[in-house]
Amino acid sequence: MDIRTAIAAERRELAAMLDGLPVGAWDAPTLCSGWRVREVAAHMSLGFRYSFPEVAWELVKARGSIHRMTDRCARRDAAVHSTDELSAALADNAHHPWKPPTLGIEAALGHDVIHGLDISVALGLGRRVPEDRLRILLEDVDAKTLTFFGADLDGVELRADDLDWSFGTGTPLTGAAQDLLLLAYGRKLPPGHLRGEQSDRFVAA
Repeated sequence: MDIRTAIAAERRELAAMLDGLPVGAWDAPTLCSGWRVREVAAHMSLGFRYSFPEVAWELVKARGSIHRMTDRCARRDAAVHSTDELSAALADNAHHPWKPPTLGIEAALGHDVIHGLDISVALGLGRRVPEDRLRILLEDVDAKTLTFFGADLDGVELRADDLDWSFGTGTPLTGAAQDLLLLAYGRKLPPGHLRGEQSDRFVAA
């Protein structure tokens, strides 16, 4: 599958997922620490709603911290946009060419997939990301990924039990490929997703 086609499909599916949520679920916590569903949804569409100069100005106001900038924008935008507007922003921009600054188009797919999982895994929705999309991202996992997202996988080998993929060295930690991908992006998971001697290390409090 062409990666831009994969991105468009992912955004449409996530928009449909958000449209199907009960009202109360929008205020439920996600795997993104401190963000509810509405903040994650607002963040996912930031690149469609802000021009490059606007993003640059927000970064200046955040004293150069991209994490501080994205947190501030997500909280502000979640407060001013309705849930219908937030889900529509994904569907309406399925083919938008946005990608994270200085990174390749694979990072745009990663942005959508990971934040979609932040929501679906936290809410226990059971959504499975198609294998072809997962493989694009799994093949891109490296030390730089772990460093940027603050993932500490020292002494652990990730082993997918639903497709042929592993990463790292050490004590085996087994789970679904999409759950292991979340670990590489610095997330912790609800109980029951992982198997291995060090699984408790990666369970959300």
